[in-house]
Amino acid sequence: MPTSTAFDVSRRGMIAGGVATAATATVPIAADAKPQSAPASAEPRLPVTLKVNGKSNRVELDPRTTLLDALREHWKLTGTKKGCDHGQCGACTVIVEGRRINSCLTLAVMHDGDEVTTIEGLGKPGDLHPMQAAFVRHDGYQCGYCTPGQICSAVAVLDEIKDGIPSHVTADVAAAPGFSIEEVKERMSGNLCRCGAYANIFDAIAEVAGEAKGSRA
Repeated sequence: MPTSTAFDVSRRGMIAGGVATAATATVPIAADAKPQSAPASAEPRLPVTLKVNGKSNRVELDPRTTLLDALREHWKLTGTKKGCDHGQCGACTVIVEGRRINSCLTLAVMHDGDEVTTIEGLGKPGDLHPMQAAFVRHDGYQCGYCTPGQICSAVAVLDEIKDGIPSHVTADVAAAPGFSIEEVKERMSGNLCRCGAYANIFDAIAEVAGEAKGSRA
């Protein structure tokens, strides 16, 4: 049977050896250590020119900047709302080159030179766009957060129908689509109103389209 002395010596030797090894291994590394990372270089920027609400401006943007963030953070146009930031609620809808898009799903650099219309560009207090005025008359909002996107989308929807662009519910894609509740519901389906003001929103759109009477039937 081994004596306790032999065991103690072995254990102490092992501990001492381990400490010495750790110290020996640590000091040279610390002495020769280099900075973990070089100083951060400036983030890349690209020049982007947008004609927003009739005024053309050029800014230097991180190429990863969405059109939504560019409008809100660089153009200071906060009427365009950030809702889900995933293209599901439509609160960020703006009109680009005459067509509505979710500004959270597209990069600003992709629209260099484009004309952009936000809710601020449609009308102003005292000089409202007909769609803005109709939303007010018909109470087409409750909390109002999604309203800028709803109005931009509604304006573009009427232009789509006027231009003969079919939707998923257009029965004859070769014929010019007409105004109907089915067409408006389908085309506005990308704009979600959690308050449930859909009926009033439709009435506002119908009024601007000149289809106010009996259009819900």
